[in-house]
Order: sequence, then structure tokens, then C-alpha cells
Amino acid sequence: MTTVLAGGVGAARFLSGLVQVVDPSTVTAIVNVGDDTVLHGLHISPDIDTVTYTLAGAINPDAGWGLRDETWKAMDMVAHYGGPSWFRLGDRDLGTHLYRTGRLSEGPSLTMVTAEIAQAWGLTMRLLPATNDRLRTMVTVADEGEIGFQDYFVGRQHSVPVTGLRFDGANNAQPAPGVLDAIERADVVVIAPSNPLVSISPVLAVRGIRAAVLAARARVVAISPIVAGVALKGPADRMLRELGHEASVVGVARLYAALASVLVIDEADATSAPEVEATGMRCIVVPTIMSSPEAAAALARATLAAV
Repeated sequence: MTTVLAGGVGAARFLSGLVQVVDPSTVTAIVNVGDDTVLHGLHISPDIDTVTYTLAGAINPDAGWGLRDETWKAMDMVAHYGGPSWFRLGDRDLGTHLYRTGRLSEGPSLTMVTAEIAQAWGLTMRLLPATNDRLRTMVTVADEGEIGFQDYFVGRQHSVPVTGLRFDGANNAQPAPGVLDAIERADVVVIAPSNPLVSISPVLAVRGIRAAVLAARARVVAISPIVAGVALKGPADRMLRELGHEASVVGVARLYAALASVLVIDEADATSAPEVEATGMRCIVVPTIMSSPEAAAALARATLAAV
């Protein structure tokens, strides 16, 4: 069994490669919900939806989020009324949020509703939210103070300097059913090539998850989302620097050294392998840029072979 700590586009692409090389029913993704928000009265789970749509082959390939061949009539109408339309939700995507919100109001947990949505898309791998409890990533930005993650990421296009992060609700959030078991029973635990600070850290902030990963360290392999000092998508490189970390594979290694026994890095960073290994991790050098389904599958094979 393979368990993946996941969040964002990088994790979704890795998972799409992983299910090409192993039986999808043996894969569990533990997905970040720190990005979740409520807008227009709807419960929106961006990372869960990005993973779901990507694995279903329905993702918008240009944006990396939302559905392909979308229309935007509902958002246009919201804007017509003067309502908030900065967080763009396509008409079909709105159907997902309507269904999720309606079902949550009837009593089922986010875990149960996520499973229903995944099944409707024909997915056989297991998608688990890190927690069913409220967890929100809060970002402190220069000259403004603390704002919600989506305000930072979408509303301000992640263009403002970050001075701090906080995971609101983490002290009380319990792991969703099956999460700890998936880590403890896994043959390999993968930390996906996601932003370490706002995609992986919220997962680890949920009670018991970090301890479970620490206990499994010999079976844990992390994949660097930084290639040649740059994040391939999103603000991970800038956030690392702004929060006092090195925006490099070495900086990633220092963040993950206690959690993972192996770090997978790209060939562009091969000369940094000795510095990575100086942190106490083994270093595997392979192509990590998932520019095609074949490249994603090759990275998945190399990652599984590393443990």
C-alpha cells in the first residue's frame, strides 16, 4: 500500500503518475484541507477537487485547477449583482460545491462526501481529507496583518510578502478516520512535490499525523517541489525565502530531514546531492518535472523504488 501526503497541483500530477504504475485501489491520498473556504455559502475544498479532477482526466490543463471546457455564466451573474467574483468558480465546478455543501448539511462527514464525489468520477484510489474538523491556513502579509489563504493566494495573486503562517483549528483538529492507519500500514509513504509550508505543513499540523510520519520515517520518501531554486508552479520558492528558509533542495531537505529518510531531487540539482545527504537523508537524483503522463509515471516508479 502507498500513502501520499498531498496538496495542490504537484501532488495531483504525481498521483496521476502513481496510479499508472500501481493498482489505484492500493493508493491512499491524505489531502490538505487548510485551503478550504466558504464562499457564496458553499464549502469549497480546492486541493481535494484538484486531485479528484486531475485523476478523473477532467482538470483544466491550462490552469491546473477547475474543470476543462468550463462556462462562467454563474460568476458573471454574481458580478452583475455586485457580489464577490474574484474567486472564479465555473458552472460545472459549482455543481461539485453545491453537492458537497448540501451533503455536509445533512450530516455526513467531509470524508464520506469526498468518497462519494470520487466514486462518481470513477476513481478507485482512496482520497481522505486530513481532518473532518475545521482547519484553515492563515497568512500574515506585510502591511496588512493576517488574512485567509485564499485571500492571499487568489485575491492577491500571492504577490504580497509573507511574514507568518498559522493553522487555525489545528490544536483541536483530529485526523479523519483512516488517516493514521493509512500511514502506519503503508509500505511507502510519499510526501508529494507540494508546497512544504502551505500544502504539507497543514496536514502535519493535525493531531497525530506528524507523529505517525515520524514513526514511519524509514518508509517515507519526499519529493522536492523546488527545481534549480524555483517552484514550478505557485509561490513556494518566494514563501520559503520570506519565512527564512533556503529556496533550494537543501532547504527542502532541512525541512523534511526528521520526517523522511529519502529526498528525490531533479537532475538540475544533482550537484546539491551531498548537501542533501549531509542532513541525514539519502538523495535520489531523477527527472522530476512532470511534463507528460509518462514523465509522471517515471517519477512515481523512481520514488517507490527509493524506499
